[in-house]
Amino acid sequence: MPSPSFVVLLGLLLAGDAAVAQLEASSTVPGSRRIELTPEGAGSVSEVVVSPGLSTMLLFDAELQREALELGNRERFSLVDVGQATIRLVPSANITPGEQFKLVVRFRDGAAPVTAVFLLKAHPAKAEATVEVYRKPRTIETYQQEIRDARSETSRCKEDLARMTSAHQTPGGLTGLLFNGGLDPHGVAGQVLTKAVAKTAATGLEASFVNGYRSRMLVAVDVLIAVRAGVLPWRAEGATLKGRTGEDLKILQVWQVTPILPGTSGRVVVEAEAPAVAVQGPFSLKLWEADGPRSITLGNVTFP
Repeated sequence: MPSPSFVVLLGLLLAGDAAVAQLEASSTVPGSRRIELTPEGAGSVSEVVVSPGLSTMLLFDAELQREALELGNRERFSLVDVGQATIRLVPSANITPGEQFKLVVRFRDGAAPVTAVFLLKAHPAKAEATVEVYRKPRTIETYQQEIRDARSETSRCKEDLARMTSAHQTPGGLTGLLFNGGLDPHGVAGQVLTKAVAKTAATGLEASFVNGYRSRMLVAVDVLIAVRAGVLPWRAEGATLKGRTGEDLKILQVWQVTPILPGTSGRVVVEAEAPAVAVQGPFSLKLWEADGPRSITLGNVTFP
């Protein structure tokens, strides 16, 4: 069966001059996203995810009219740095998840499309670090890179599927850990982190107890979160575990039985994939809710 990337490439070649509003594909820069603009897609809006205190860089293949940049609620950004063909954005720490900002840029050469419009959407913890924006036709090298990226992503998906399938076919508990090679002769190591971690939480949340655990290939953080009386219930929707150099551990699950009601406490366990060589620390753990601005960040998280 042809790969999805091959089908996309074939479709583009057959389409010729057909109107395509906007094409998005894997970038030649690892970890970044590529947006392609066409004259037919003038006026289309590209969404870009930003996050409080995190940098997002937009890279263009054409010179910008630096003085003509339009950014809604510009005062909500601690840094807006416009270069000859780059824009670096750092939202301020007090923006709230779900906020949206319209960004309009104009190109100096006057070629179509003359402008590019972006919708910056605030997320509690995940920002797109680099986004490449192109108006010129793609080269064969970019298509080849897209195919390589698609194959790599397919391989990762197959590995994840195999791991999940194996987990459902093997016993749980300690027997399952032994069967899957999750334990070495030293077993699971744990430590209390409550006094060591640096805590930053939204109003109404507090981490009253924190434990860290490590097995051969996994780490987990067990957090007891208290929700102040008089506020809404809270449930963790997502998490990041970020190292000191900015790398993220792969989150496998965020486990919470029920929402934490006001005036009570509840456990949240975050499990991540971390071979022993990657567990150097310290890490920063951030948890956020699904449909609200409240998050909690624990710094200086280490594992035994």
